[in-house]
Amino acid sequence: MTIIGELLLILGGIVAVLAGAGLLKFETPYARFHSAGKASPVAFVIAAIGACFVLGFAGSAYLVIAIIAMVLTMPVAVHLLFRAVHRTTDSDHLVIDELQKGVESR
Repeated sequence: MTIIGELLLILGGIVAVLAGAGLLKFETPYARFHSAGKASPVAFVIAAIGACFVLGFAGSAYLVIAIIAMVLTMPVAVHLLFRAVHRTTDSDHLVIDELQKGVESR
């Protein structure tokens, strides 16, 4: 089981590096948030599952709680960051802007 855990830890690290590369490569803030909001939690979950295999039953309870907290809170946090960027920057690249009605009424 330790080999499976170590492989999952390496795979989680590779996914995290790819998420970091996405942050550097993408041009728009929306694409950057997408990279950070999708790939980094997936990397964390993969690495945490690998750590659960390595640590065994005793140490994995905290990791399971951390995985659940990450899965529940990350979509809301990224959505709020999207909204903040949308309100504070020009979005010339958007073809259809459905949030513009809400910004104009305030």
